[in-house]
Amino acid sequence: MSLGMALPKAELHLHIEGTLEPELVFECARRNGVSLPFATVDELRLRYVFDDLQSFLDLYYLAMGVLRTARDFTDMTDAYLARAREQGVRHAEIFFDPQAHLSRGVPLREVVDGLTASLRTSEQRFGISTRLIACFLRDQGPDEAMATWEALRPHLGDIHGVGLDSAEVGHPPQDFAPVFARAREAGLHLVAHAGEEGPADYVWQALDVLGVQRVDHGIRAVEDPELLRRLARERTPLTVCPLSNVRLRCVPRLAEHPLPRLVDAGVLVTLNSDDPAYFGGYVGENFAAVQRELGFDDAAMREFAANSFRASFLPADRREAYLAQL
Repeated sequence: MSLGMALPKAELHLHIEGTLEPELVFECARRNGVSLPFATVDELRLRYVFDDLQSFLDLYYLAMGVLRTARDFTDMTDAYLARAREQGVRHAEIFFDPQAHLSRGVPLREVVDGLTASLRTSEQRFGISTRLIACFLRDQGPDEAMATWEALRPHLGDIHGVGLDSAEVGHPPQDFAPVFARAREAGLHLVAHAGEEGPADYVWQALDVLGVQRVDHGIRAVEDPELLRRLARERTPLTVCPLSNVRLRCVPRLAEHPLPRLVDAGVLVTLNSDDPAYFGGYVGENFAAVQRELGFDDAAMREFAANSFRASFLPADRREAYLAQL
């Protein structure tokens, strides 16, 4: 097993719907009576080639349509945790997209009950502590985000933070300031996707307007030297997803990824898998690919793992306990 696989680590940028492997897509479709436009698992897997973020999202939402019951969400989460355990994950802060399910008529209670049925016992069964983060779909606009916030309020006992995801270009973070203010008042942690396909200015907005504690992706920060200096000075974590960035054509190939420039600038960077069922690798495989293609030594890989715990929303004593494993 490679060092990247074996290292204890936290995963901080993981969309649980993006862990839906083709085999489970077909199983959920069968038991829920959902018709699929693919005849076989292999035919579906062949569709996992994308021109950009939107082409990925089209398939992502189509496959997600098989998720109908709490059992489906539990099975999906259990499958992710089992894979993550084998790749060294000891803590996971997991995103889910309430709007993607509400818009299909799936009650939010089914979604949350299904996810938490798995997560509440994840540490006992898989050795992985967890947090749950509800993300707003930016392409559905700020009014829908606020309506979703109201729907989430009865479930806040199970939710630790909010995020902002989906198609980035044309949907700046500043549009979502009101709903993030509500979440901040409720004491939730705040994160947002910014600077993946969108410009570096979106990272500034996420920091200054939304007040996020972590930036998801953030790779286009390398285009703005002052932003890089700020991220390094304030130790604002970036949850970078290297294999995702390649699959979605944000970078042409892994060898050209801006990760070394972020590290050289002193930015606190973590490595994550994003939507691993679609992007060719779970978090351990992201670690292994980064070391192989970008030439980071073992000490640097241990620092990425340590950063993942430092950037987590765990209490300080739990962070230190995990860091001691390194």
